[in-house]
Amino acid sequence: FHVLGDHLSVVHLVDVIAQHVESGADMTVGCLEVPKEEATGFGVMGVDAEGRVTSFEEKPDDPATIPGSETHSLASMGIYVFNRDFLFEQLIQDADDTFSSHDFGKDIIPRIIEKHRVMAYPFRDEAGQRQGYWRDVGTIDSYWKANLELIGVTPELNLYDSEWPIWTYQEQLPPAKFVFDDDDRRGMAIDSMVSGGCIISGSRVRHSLLFSSVEVSACGEVENSVILPDVQVGENAVIRNAVIDKACRIPPGTEIGLDDEADARDYYVSPGGVRVVTPEMLGQARHHVR
Repeated sequence: FHVLGDHLSVVHLVDVIAQHVESGADMTVGCLEVPKEEATGFGVMGVDAEGRVTSFEEKPDDPATIPGSETHSLASMGIYVFNRDFLFEQLIQDADDTFSSHDFGKDIIPRIIEKHRVMAYPFRDEAGQRQGYWRDVGTIDSYWKANLELIGVTPELNLYDSEWPIWTYQEQLPPAKFVFDDDDRRGMAIDSMVSGGCIISGSRVRHSLLFSSVEVSACGEVENSVILPDVQVGENAVIRNAVIDKACRIPPGTEIGLDDEADARDYYVSPGGVRVVTPEMLGQARHHVR
């Protein structure tokens, strides 16, 4: 599992390196097929029958499509393998170029594909039957969507897969707690993922992902939302279709995700309608997050 800049992927990098060595490449670019309308946000590649990159255009307005397809383009994943000395040589050359914007996709790759051996690595699952897991998280909408995908019954990225463990730092926190079981205030989470240290107190969480140490107070509602660490949601607050930044203190009775005009005034609303709330938008100092 790899987090590289603005994307997530599950890929055996050793396989990419092995192909790079076997093909005699100077550079190898990980690639995958994406719908043409989405390819405007990527570097779009052309390859020959051998898999050698013949063209590369960064974020084109009208992406070229894969031969034989009018609907899909071949996009760079942003995963590059270089021979060390070759990389140093190209970086030095680019640094000396006063007309360069010093960007891999805009300058370096387009310049080297004509004179050097640049190969494409098609990203597939272990069986080679379909594309492996890869998600762009470079926008609010894609970040929100990628997080909520994790709570699906059979997500493509399964955090519970013991054969592909994710090794990362986790603070030692108590288990999540759900309190009160009255008809008018029942602490529960449905179709959700709730991290350690969370307290769901007489409130309802539905189809949401809560990071560590989140507190949702009595009669609160959280739905279709991603709540980052150390957030406190006040009593009777309603949050829908949102990303709440770490350390926010949502005041009692606050409604987020119910009124487009009011939300656009007070918060950031993405093109896909996802609300983003930060402490600064609430007029709060950013608290220390454990």
